[in-house]
Amino acid sequence: MRKGLAVGLILVFLIIMGVLSVRVVNKPDNAASLKGSAVVGVIEINGVLGGEATSLLTGSSADSSRIMKSIRTAAKRPDIKAVVIRINSPGGTAVAAQEIGIELDKLRKTGKPVVTSMGDVCASGGYWIACSSDYIIANGTTLTGSIGAIMETTNLQGLYDKLGIRQEVFKSGEHKDIGSSSREITPQEREILQAVVSDSYTQFLDQVKRGRNGKINLKEIEDIADGRVFTGETALQIGLVDSLGNYYDAIKQAQVMAKIPEESRIEVINAEKLWDSLILGTRASRLLPTQNLWQLKY
Repeated sequence: MRKGLAVGLILVFLIIMGVLSVRVVNKPDNAASLKGSAVVGVIEINGVLGGEATSLLTGSSADSSRIMKSIRTAAKRPDIKAVVIRINSPGGTAVAAQEIGIELDKLRKTGKPVVTSMGDVCASGGYWIACSSDYIIANGTTLTGSIGAIMETTNLQGLYDKLGIRQEVFKSGEHKDIGSSSREITPQEREILQAVVSDSYTQFLDQVKRGRNGKINLKEIEDIADGRVFTGETALQIGLVDSLGNYYDAIKQAQVMAKIPEESRIEVINAEKLWDSLILGTRASRLLPTQNLWQLKY
């Protein structure tokens, strides 16, 4: 009985994997979708930016190291003439956004045009990345903007007092336990942490100014960079994006900028492999700690 049940479960699992594999292989934008010698490389950025991999079991997140590797692949391959960055992300850690942006800037120096295609959301760190492209296309109802930086911690002192929990701390310096959840933040500590956030915010402003230079008044950037989000329609009006359109409009724009024919092949460089989604993403989520004070986020 148990043997039959085990065999049945294995068969069900294999059937599910087979169905999902067919979906991945037959994705309309894979390498075999169009014929031609020139290639438009597509790099997808889905989910919260950070160190976690995308997993069917743990939810969607964007691993910056894997995205950077795909960008470097696009830079090295001579057949890839242009790159479309398809972003559907609300942001994430500041470092992840900056690392991806740096690699995109290096890619652009090779002469290959980079076009951003915004999905449902391309905000905060997602918008940071978009500013490292040559052309930005949003949908009319895309949520974008959210220019700013944030750092969070939780004060559990009141709860600890009610439970009779007291934390003893031994530290090498006055601020080594800065942001501890077991006590109030001191005025000096608040000043230190605010300075970190303010510096990160200044870096974000500089990124937007570089990326949108000549397309929006620099003073206007500071007026709207207070964390608010915009629809793609409004973003176009104020100069945060270059035009409205969908994924295929971004492909066409990349082809025009690279001066290659519409028959050019399209290849999703970082297309998810089923096994990576199920296993690697699960492993990464186990190794990473939960969000804490030391995650400065865009």
